[in-house]
Amino acid sequence: MANERLFEAMTQAIIAGLPDRARELANEALRGEIDPLAAIDQGFKPGMDIVGEGFAAGELFIPDLMMSGEAMKAAIATLEPELLKRRQQRQVLGKVVIGTVQGDIHEIGKTLVATMLSANGFEVHDLGVDVSPQRFVEAVRKVDADVVGLSALLTTTLLNQEVVIINLKEAGLRERVKVIVGGVPASPEWAEEIEADAYAENATEAVRVVKWLVQA
Repeated sequence: MANERLFEAMTQAIIAGLPDRARELANEALRGEIDPLAAIDQGFKPGMDIVGEGFAAGELFIPDLMMSGEAMKAAIATLEPELLKRRQQRQVLGKVVIGTVQGDIHEIGKTLVATMLSANGFEVHDLGVDVSPQRFVEAVRKVDADVVGLSALLTTTLLNQEVVIINLKEAGLRERVKVIVGGVPASPEWAEEIEADAYAENATEAVRVVKWLVQA
């Protein structure tokens, strides 16, 4: 029962977006010799799931997602040393390289997607903003990525999503990596036109779509 109460408190800390509280509860779990993987999977992750569902339903908004994401990061950072000490690893669903394309410095949407993917078990390599096609190609090759996420908020930079795909083809990497695009000017039709594998409208949908891509 004590563990169940602790897990529930962890879930609530994520929903409320309280990094300090999440960190405190993670430390409490370590002091109580609770399996850190169990703390993540039974305590903290359910909170992110609830927040993601609330966002998808229009009940929560971007600031809510961001605060919950920060709380999740704090919890995992606290538990990570013990995970390494025990040589435990969370199940990795896939490796994702993500970034905002060259010429575009908008990052809120991209960062939300990266945070949600990480919280849901993906190994995420966030390249940041204004990322050149060559940097995407190099990262895909270096980490052996399963999925590339391309974000763009400006109509003028949207074309650079296609440029990245062209560069992946030229590098001989396109057949082994899936590409998902997103951002205000993007659309399912645009994804089809540039031969991307998928489009996602928001962070919650991106998690669902990327899970589908790595299983396809």
